[in-house]
Amino acid sequence: MGIIQDDKTLLALYREPETRERGFTYIIQKYQERLYWHVRRLVLDHDDANDVLQNVFVKVWKNLEGFREDAQLYTWLYKIATNESLTFLEKQKKNTSVSLSDVETGLSNTLKADSQFDANKLEWKLQRAILGLPEKQRIVFNLRYYDEMPYEEMSRVLSTSEGALKASYHHAVKKIEEFIKNG
Repeated sequence: MGIIQDDKTLLALYREPETRERGFTYIIQKYQERLYWHVRRLVLDHDDANDVLQNVFVKVWKNLEGFREDAQLYTWLYKIATNESLTFLEKQKKNTSVSLSDVETGLSNTLKADSQFDANKLEWKLQRAILGLPEKQRIVFNLRYYDEMPYEEMSRVLSTSEGALKASYHHAVKKIEEFIKNG
């Protein structure tokens, strides 16, 4: 049997004790890759992204019973993934007792250490430009640009007004354009 695509069916499977683990496995199979890339764009390192994703799915397992379906499952999962990524980055800052700019420099160095890195290629310039954004703008840009998330969904994920998100995205795009043009 392939992956069941309908979230209501997946949640129904999860809520029945005899099919709970199978339902959860299907949820993981359906969303794991999208969540991985969302987390990876925030924390950059593959191993860190996998660690964060493990934490995401542990939280999902512990809290899925209480999921009230006020929002889509996808929105709820992205909110958990975003929060876990931010928690990870905060811990990184505290553990190394360095400034935010040092963490961003570390993320930039992680990017440059990638064996495929070529500073002249547009996709690498884009990645470096995204890293230069303030954290909130970086998250908004990633959700909109890579995940094509509507502002309404993003508003639920980030608990921010749609207007503020549109403004953040606009500022992020301007900064990225400027970086690519001059960087």
